[in-house]
Amino acid sequence: MNEILDAILAPDTTSADFAGLTIPESYRAVTVHKDEAEMFAGLATKEKDPRKSLHVEDVPVPELGPGEALVAVMASSVNYNSVWTSIFEPMSTFGFLERYGKLSPLTKRHDLPYHVIGSDLAGVVLRTGPGVNAWGPGDEVVAHCLSVELESSDGHNDTMLDPEQRIWGFETNFGGLAEIALVKSNQLMPKPKHLSWEEAAAPGLVNSTAYRQLVSQNGAAMKQGDNVLIWGASGGLGSYATQFALAGGANPICVVSSEQKAEICRKMGAEAIIDRSAEGYKFWKDERTQDPKEWKRFGKRIREFTGGEDIDIVFEHPGRETFGASVFVTRKGGTITTCASTSGYMHEYDNRYLWMSLKRIVGSHFANYREAWEANRLIAKGKIHPTLSKTYTLEETGQAAYDVHRNLHQGKVGVLALAPEEGMGVRDEEMRAKHLDAINRFRNV
Repeated sequence: MNEILDAILAPDTTSADFAGLTIPESYRAVTVHKDEAEMFAGLATKEKDPRKSLHVEDVPVPELGPGEALVAVMASSVNYNSVWTSIFEPMSTFGFLERYGKLSPLTKRHDLPYHVIGSDLAGVVLRTGPGVNAWGPGDEVVAHCLSVELESSDGHNDTMLDPEQRIWGFETNFGGLAEIALVKSNQLMPKPKHLSWEEAAAPGLVNSTAYRQLVSQNGAAMKQGDNVLIWGASGGLGSYATQFALAGGANPICVVSSEQKAEICRKMGAEAIIDRSAEGYKFWKDERTQDPKEWKRFGKRIREFTGGEDIDIVFEHPGRETFGASVFVTRKGGTITTCASTSGYMHEYDNRYLWMSLKRIVGSHFANYREAWEANRLIAKGKIHPTLSKTYTLEETGQAAYDVHRNLHQGKVGVLALAPEEGMGVRDEEMRAKHLDAINRFRNV
């Protein structure tokens, strides 16, 4: 690994030099163990501690197959799916690996007693398998997390509809929270040259997810002038949705839970901000009963920001806690897009406000390659910026996941893998200087 790192850090290493490097037999990776899948049985979700389940250990380098690439990971990041994996909710990810392993002799590699997790990376290609022509050793890349087989016709109009669609590092093995990762070559995209390794690794999953959910025709197809309600607008997903709304000429109404998070939204350029904690919104009277009066109070507050207009698009991901309010406040003919349920999967809403007002609920899950490419292109052009707030070492990944689990973070948190320190990997200092304040926006709050 030291030779690989030296080659990456050297300014004159060629593609041929990278191709000539020896691939080690093992590498350090963040894992969960199959025999510990019941370790949190009986505990409430909030009591489950990722620091107890996540391990940093040496694992063998996987066999490289056709259409695949081995990437030296300089940096990665923690997403909510990393948290879910670490606490074995809503189920153990080893079931995913077992099912994938039955698909073919090659996918059998993924069915192991340990799971290398992580769905983001920025790094350097070391090797490519047969059939890979677009990428080669030495290419500096980021990876999106869509893994598809594309042997069915269903996935060829939108790869997210492939029956064998999976999220890399969550439903497959050999993820990005490691020194080496195994990816399909059609997960690779160019690393934005003005960003450091950890900054480039941070947007991948959440940026692409927000793009499809809000901008793409497969999601809400946002247009100029739309009023967009964004839950958790300073968080990992919401911070990108807020940027897309502002960059696309829409009007974001940002919902946050503290003044600190409201200030982050202001720094992004948002003006309409609702601090739900300060204003005391409680959409549920108890665990079983919602409070329509609170929906109405919330809708009235929104119209104060919009000049009396209702919401065109709701960017939904909290789920159970907020979904009834989301359906209610959306205008007639409007759209609620949902990509997650961090507060609970069993949503409840008054269907009269949906069917009688011709509203739509659109399910949105990650992004196809084209959507991920476009989202990454906007990062590379400095139109959208990373929302990295803090960086951890690989050994500290358990703490990073714990902080995300307890919502102690802002935006995204990064993890250094091979990169020895922050700030490395910048190739375009001139462009970086133009956007430095925006790049550091989440660090400075």
